[in-house]
Amino acid sequence: MIHAKAPLSATLAALAAIGEETRLRLCALLGEAELAVSELVAILGQSQPRVSRHLKLLLEAGLVERHREGAWAFFHLSTQGAGAALARTVLASVDANDPRLAADRVRLDEVRSARAARAEKYFAAQAPVWSETRRLHAPEAEVEAAIVKAADHHFSRLLDIGCGAGRMLELLAPRAETAVGVDLSPAMLGVARAQIEQAGLRNIQLRQGDIYALPVEAGAFDLAVVHQVLHYLDTPARALREAARALAPQGRLIVVDFAPHQNEILRERHEHRRLGFSRREVEDYLVGAGLEPLAHRDLAPESAGAEKLTVSLWLAKKTA
Repeated sequence: MIHAKAPLSATLAALAAIGEETRLRLCALLGEAELAVSELVAILGQSQPRVSRHLKLLLEAGLVERHREGAWAFFHLSTQGAGAALARTVLASVDANDPRLAADRVRLDEVRSARAARAEKYFAAQAPVWSETRRLHAPEAEVEAAIVKAADHHFSRLLDIGCGAGRMLELLAPRAETAVGVDLSPAMLGVARAQIEQAGLRNIQLRQGDIYALPVEAGAFDLAVVHQVLHYLDTPARALREAARALAPQGRLIVVDFAPHQNEILRERHEHRRLGFSRREVEDYLVGAGLEPLAHRDLAPESAGAEKLTVSLWLAKKTA
């Protein structure tokens, strides 16, 4: 968190904004989780217009932030600036066992349970599809161990590009100060949000966005991950150029995808645009994006077969 200084007028406005019961309760909730207006309405038991007015004041005071996912808007407590420091200082001074805040947390748990139920339903529907693909390549535990090893350096700001259900965030975000997951699908972001909450991770923000125009500032991250995404894309080189834009100098990029294969089922049933990538092909993409390839590793499937898939991992560094 950045402890910025604010003008007297801005500080007074922020204090006036947070110095009201409903808005203080909103800040306490948004410090616990990213929440939509409809979820906040359910928790507080107040009307949507009233909750929206309170959120507007908190936004204007810099105490909370908002981002859109399709037709929905999600809010969370500010993470940077004077508003973030003030909000967290005020919340730290409040008795967490206050009956009103405790009741809000009970209803927040109900919202989280509903999210988890929706995620479980989604996983149940997708399980046959994912199982069909997973049985073709190296065990997930082996792949994840390779990713953790590739990320064996200090990083504080993590970006998961095409985060899907959020597994890479679960794996790597505990080592970061802050993490952002970006995906085009609001449905997948809903699943990721439930998974992250079940894992107890509170340093992650999720964003809906295009992989070719990421909703993040240039140079904002020191580690980015593109895990099993490139084979869905028409122009993977463009996606890696955008990933490089998001990296700070000396920041690192981990790319995980399939090596070249001839399994047409993945194209026919699972919308894969590309049937894998050679080591040279991805390294050319990385160099074209202004990155220096550092390492490459192939993870072979447990058993042989024409339909089996090798998982490849590339590690690169931004040189400028």
